[in-house]
Amino acid sequence: MTEIAPDAGFNENTKLKDALLQHRAMSKDGFSERLFGYLFSGLVYAQIWEDPDVDMEAMELSEGHSIVTIASGGCNMLAYLSRSPSRIDVVDLNPNHVALNRLKLAAFKHLPDHQSVVRHLSTEGDSANSTLFDRHISPHLDPVTRDYWNGRTITGRRRISAFNHNFYRTGLLGRFIWIGHMLARLHGVNMGDMVKSRSMREQRHFFDTQIAPLFDKPFIRFLTSRKSSLFGLGIPPQQYDELASLSDDGTVAPVLRHRLEKLACYFPLKDNYFAWQAFARRYPKPDEGTLPTYLKAEHYPAIRSGVDRVTVHHASVTELLATKPAGSVDRYVVLDAQDWMNDRQLNELWSEITRTATSDARVIFRTAAEISILDGRLSDSLLSQWTYRREQSETLNRKDRSAIYGGFHIYEKNA
Repeated sequence: MTEIAPDAGFNENTKLKDALLQHRAMSKDGFSERLFGYLFSGLVYAQIWEDPDVDMEAMELSEGHSIVTIASGGCNMLAYLSRSPSRIDVVDLNPNHVALNRLKLAAFKHLPDHQSVVRHLSTEGDSANSTLFDRHISPHLDPVTRDYWNGRTITGRRRISAFNHNFYRTGLLGRFIWIGHMLARLHGVNMGDMVKSRSMREQRHFFDTQIAPLFDKPFIRFLTSRKSSLFGLGIPPQQYDELASLSDDGTVAPVLRHRLEKLACYFPLKDNYFAWQAFARRYPKPDEGTLPTYLKAEHYPAIRSGVDRVTVHHASVTELLATKPAGSVDRYVVLDAQDWMNDRQLNELWSEITRTATSDARVIFRTAAEISILDGRLSDSLLSQWTYRREQSETLNRKDRSAIYGGFHIYEKNA
């Protein structure tokens, strides 16, 4: 699990290339894969877009559990610490996410108090955050991570200065959301007005009258018929095909409309920080709503005390699990990574999951489409060792506030 510099390009990141590239370079699909890989080689997610409260309920996470999870923006890994697991191994193929996760862990451990953590990780427009980083965080980072955050962007500013403004407007997804807002403005809609809603009825009215009609606009339908249009969401070509298969016209516009409807209308805004990021491009203020689980004051002591139980690896889940002894992992969180995989990669992953799983282990994951990706693809010898908790999966999928995915899935090891 060799480290790689976070600002290395896609061609230098052999781990990401091995996971993503499945077609010849000169083919149409091969070009799409390489374009996505180029975009995905930078920081993609400043915030993870899977609901950690749903994760923890699905895992029945409790004190003493050993967890392996994909990193992404790091929010969920920190939320899991609120349940006092014995160990969390965090993996990611994107070294920028590795650097972000290590920064967030160091912030919890070395910033003076909870207020400082919230200011550094969620407050926009606070120029003191760079000073807090230099004084409290930077001395405790490994050299590669320290150099990354002290490094300069194309504007000449240090990367860490993004926390002086609004860090969640950076990264590939942050810029994609900005483009979405600009497209809506060109059609006369201010997406930010959604957060002025004072009830779920008002949320529904705004969606039906302002947002939903956008998906019938010719230019937006044209854009969403291109695979590259969703690369900014971190959706690779394989996932686009899954989404397009769900609609009658072969485009993802109807699917995106439905997912955005759930985000906008199914949960009160005050309880859904995912909606605030989508529509206001920031977290709510204290009088507007709640922060992510890992930033709530009641969880701060447990998270701070548990930081040293976390190790962040630049690796794939399969690669990490191959180093672990049999029967040593209780819970696995693989996000939507399996949507990227071919059958060989999928079976290799589950071979290692099955080998390392404890007798009551659970695996949770999400999919672009509604059905589990394992059916018809995972070998019978592996699948027969697990039970799919279908009813619980469907119930918790309805509770997922991020509303990004079609399916949420829970598998439990057979005793």
